[in-house]
Amino acid sequence: MAMAANHIKKIRVSELQLGMYLVGFDGNWLANPFWTSRFVLAHADDLRLARASGLAECWIDTRLGADVATTAVVAAALRVSSPARQRPRRAGNATVPLRMEDELLNAAQLCQTARQSIFDMFSQARLGNVINTSVCIDLVDDIVRSVERHPGALISLSRLKSEDDYTYMHSVAVCALMVALAKAMKQSGSQVREAGLAGLLHDIGKARIPLEILNKPSSLSDDEFATVKRHPEHGFDALQDGGVSDSVRQACLHHHERMDGTGYPHQQAGTAISLLARMAAVCDVYDAITSNRPYKRGWDPADALSKMISWKGHFDPTVLSAFIGVVGIYPTGSLVRLKSGKLAVVVEQNKQSYTRPTVRAFYCTAQSRAIPVELIDLSSSEEDCVVSSEDRERLPAAVIEKLWAGDLYQES
Repeated sequence: MAMAANHIKKIRVSELQLGMYLVGFDGNWLANPFWTSRFVLAHADDLRLARASGLAECWIDTRLGADVATTAVVAAALRVSSPARQRPRRAGNATVPLRMEDELLNAAQLCQTARQSIFDMFSQARLGNVINTSVCIDLVDDIVRSVERHPGALISLSRLKSEDDYTYMHSVAVCALMVALAKAMKQSGSQVREAGLAGLLHDIGKARIPLEILNKPSSLSDDEFATVKRHPEHGFDALQDGGVSDSVRQACLHHHERMDGTGYPHQQAGTAISLLARMAAVCDVYDAITSNRPYKRGWDPADALSKMISWKGHFDPTVLSAFIGVVGIYPTGSLVRLKSGKLAVVVEQNKQSYTRPTVRAFYCTAQSRAIPVELIDLSSSEEDCVVSSEDRERLPAAVIEKLWAGDLYQES
């Protein structure tokens, strides 16, 4: 990585401090602990991840952040800000679509804002306070606009959850999935926003579940699971004075019901379950089973869809079919085999042909060797396409995440 500018400095990773503007790491980009570089190190968790990466050296920009010699670097972190992102342009009342890589940058900022807002909301709910749904509505509007600019960006990015923020980012992910699903089902603008709000609030009842149960790093006992199963009713009660519609409250109450009547808490069946709750059931399960947790690795997205299809009586078939249309047969993050024999990770959907998404190839099975990472738009290839999904266990989860987010890592 050649860095000629005199404000770009190479330092040891051990020298990184809060307030520095990280440009990139010197070494294998797959070992980069972040989905992107080029940001101010303003959080202790980020600093810890950088130092634990195993990489020896990195580059910082002393024009945009603190230098090694700077004193009071923590204070500097509070003064320094990243270069302003360009706001998405609007034409009249219509949101102008953006490329996946451009919207990922907006989505990353939105995830940070959303996480804090949802954390605050859960904190208020734990105290028994009335939930400020006006903040939720503003957040849903931001998520709707992101999905309109590029539906895959926020959905993909919200899948990257740490152990500590799973509950909050799960709410963001389900919100984004609900918005995209509602739009795919040709619902009105107000219905799309209501679907997003239901996704954002669907697990608010978990704020009343003891944290030692909610964050338990192993399987729950029968008694603990019984406690967790009360969260839909807790959520329904918590939103009684929250100013949300009864449809949203019903979705929070019944998103664990099943079409065959074997769900909870009221064993509702078929169309007795509200449409919003049937939508939430699909979005909630998909994000949950594809997410990494302390006690299990997330399923490959393509395998997750296959399993969900096989669970007869669980989901509304019409809703599930529409959902597959949103995420694709091989959703973003899927590990796939191409007709050419290459292994690749799906990075973007092609709505005209679900077997020809944009992928990032990294391995040649014919020669049993790694190849230089290659971004391939299969919609432009007459020869190649996806032929099957591959066992996700062949790669560390972090490597798969780096592969699909690779466009965000730019060497200078």
